[in-house]
Amino acid sequence: MDTLLPTSTAVHEAEKPNYNNNLAFQEKDVDAGALFVLKSKGSWMHCGYHLTTSIVAPPLLSLPFAFTFLGWTAGILCLVIGAATTFYSYNLISLVLEHHAQHGRRQLRFRDMASDILGPRWGRYFVGPTQFAVCYGAVVACTLLGGQCMKAIYVLANPSGNMKLYEFVVIFGCLMLILAQIPSFHSLRHINLVSLILCLAYSACATAGSIYIGDSSKGPKKDYSIKGDTENRVFGIFNAVAIIATTYGNGIIPEIQATLAAPVKGKMFKGLCVCYIVLIFTFFTVAISGYWAFGNEASSLILTNFVDNGNPLLPRWFIYVTNIFTIVQLSAVGVVYLQPTNEVLEQAFGDPRSPEFSPRNVVPRLVSRSLATASATTIAAMLPFFGDINSLIGAFGFIPLDFILPVIFFNMTFKPSKRSPIFWLNVTIAVVFSTVGAIAAVAAVRQIVLDAKNYRLFANV
Repeated sequence: MDTLLPTSTAVHEAEKPNYNNNLAFQEKDVDAGALFVLKSKGSWMHCGYHLTTSIVAPPLLSLPFAFTFLGWTAGILCLVIGAATTFYSYNLISLVLEHHAQHGRRQLRFRDMASDILGPRWGRYFVGPTQFAVCYGAVVACTLLGGQCMKAIYVLANPSGNMKLYEFVVIFGCLMLILAQIPSFHSLRHINLVSLILCLAYSACATAGSIYIGDSSKGPKKDYSIKGDTENRVFGIFNAVAIIATTYGNGIIPEIQATLAAPVKGKMFKGLCVCYIVLIFTFFTVAISGYWAFGNEASSLILTNFVDNGNPLLPRWFIYVTNIFTIVQLSAVGVVYLQPTNEVLEQAFGDPRSPEFSPRNVVPRLVSRSLATASATTIAAMLPFFGDINSLIGAFGFIPLDFILPVIFFNMTFKPSKRSPIFWLNVTIAVVFSTVGAIAAVAAVRQIVLDAKNYRLFANV
């Protein structure tokens, strides 16, 4: 069908661009952020590594918890819809980016897309700040979760120990401080390959551990009923949707595609296929096995269920290894989501006319990235309840960036006929997820209000 642009070869074959001319046009007045951080040197396989690290991350260990608000049928349905919608929307963004690249305007950043398609104010005042909040919030969340996993190992090994959570957060922050100095997004390709392997490893461990406990007498009695009164159940549904949307969220598709060497046609699709093969294996196995084993007692991090009142339900070494895999991958996820911040800092303080590793660029890079990482670590240590805040960021950020804007960008760029199925499919996605995002934001605010009485700076939770 000619109107179905995502599957049409017309989008790719309408023009035969001269990529050398496009690159020359692109780099003529390029800023330091694009020149140094978003280097376009990668292959489709490297793109797959970046995508997998940014999407298939330890937040997937919260999927069984989301099922406690949804039950079996709605939980699996939401996982399927999330996978299908994000795979579709990420491909739409890729097609829009390819289209502009073929016309001599390769867009390297989300805010560039918004500025060109929706207007400069949308890029400057909505998309840019929203993406920054989402990505920097992800860095804070990774730092906090890394500290929590370190503390879990410590408590299991030394139950009478007196180290506090914020101390482990600082230790993890020191690791992030080192990784933050890696100069460009493309430079992370080998780290992200290791990250891909690690996400498969800890997902397999979480699945195997859940099945072992669920099949033994050690686990809780299986109860799949949804807890709470009607009000709590309704808001719980939207909290669960926000959790799943955040787990599928990316927010940096244009920046990842910017790492591809020209010509970019078709490479992003291959990278997404790599990512979603890993995603289907990890998301569904962890969610289903975790909920099957623990039912409505599944914790917000399924690894927490492996210890009952200080007593491990699995061999200690198994829990240690699973947490170590998670910690190491969290460091890779954190540094990936630090890239938009690095790009902004490089643009502000770097000099594109000086060599990348000249003192003029190295000193500001070292200072600005160190301060950004130290700030994220401080926030994570101060606010161990940041998960509630991150749910709000996810509702306001990931849903617009990953579910709503892609279909709007596509319809405004390619202008499909209003009689075509793709036009109305995109409109439906935009309307449905705008509604879901608004309600999920209300649910996140409500949860913050309910939990506020327990909030305490530098709490040892």
